[in-house]
Amino acid sequence: MPGIRLWPKYLEPAAQRRLVAEIFDRIATAPLYRPVMPVSGKPFSVLETNLGSLGWVSDVHGYRYEPVHRDTQLPWPPIPGLLLELWRDLTAYPEEPECCLVNLYRGGARMGLHQDRDEAALDAPVLSVSLGDDALFRIGGDTRKAATRSIRLHSGDVVMFGGAARLAFHGIDRVIEGTSSCIPGGGRLNLTLRRVGVPGKNKKTPDQGADRASHAPLRAGAGRG
Repeated sequence: MPGIRLWPKYLEPAAQRRLVAEIFDRIATAPLYRPVMPVSGKPFSVLETNLGSLGWVSDVHGYRYEPVHRDTQLPWPPIPGLLLELWRDLTAYPEEPECCLVNLYRGGARMGLHQDRDEAALDAPVLSVSLGDDALFRIGGDTRKAATRSIRLHSGDVVMFGGAARLAFHGIDRVIEGTSSCIPGGGRLNLTLRRVGVPGKNKKTPDQGADRASHAPLRAGAGRG
């Protein structure tokens, strides 16, 4: 499908474990919460938090990006350097992501078909990292009526969609419990990296919302597509 690329098991097991530990360390200061749908207030089945200078939120007032955590009112923790390295290696986008949306799937949680369209920088791709239990990921076109394709994602898989597929509808049909022991307590973590503002219009200091520490190689078999 044009604009969509999958790197199966791009993150080797050691990198997966290191990343999970970093994410849960940050969750300690930016606790997971359950968002609700605009207007109706219906709760999501996933738990969420964010990393970076901006965080995506959903509540009765709508979808938007905010600089602070809903409950703590503190800035979101920085994006792990390993994820920033992944963004640089795979996207070729000249600016770094401002948001890493963290979704935790447990207990039958799923995500209906939706578009990532709350960002001004629609020229930037979306980069999605799977950790933990396998999931059935569905992606289609830029309308709900477009044909869709289902892909089984495994821990360590990375998906990117941009260009013609930047506004593709996508979601998680279900998570297959017990297929991984990567996540403490079980389940699946999805980490979605996004650039929110158009470069040059949202100025920030170079290190704001980013952890630029160097890391060991992310994968085995570099160059695998």
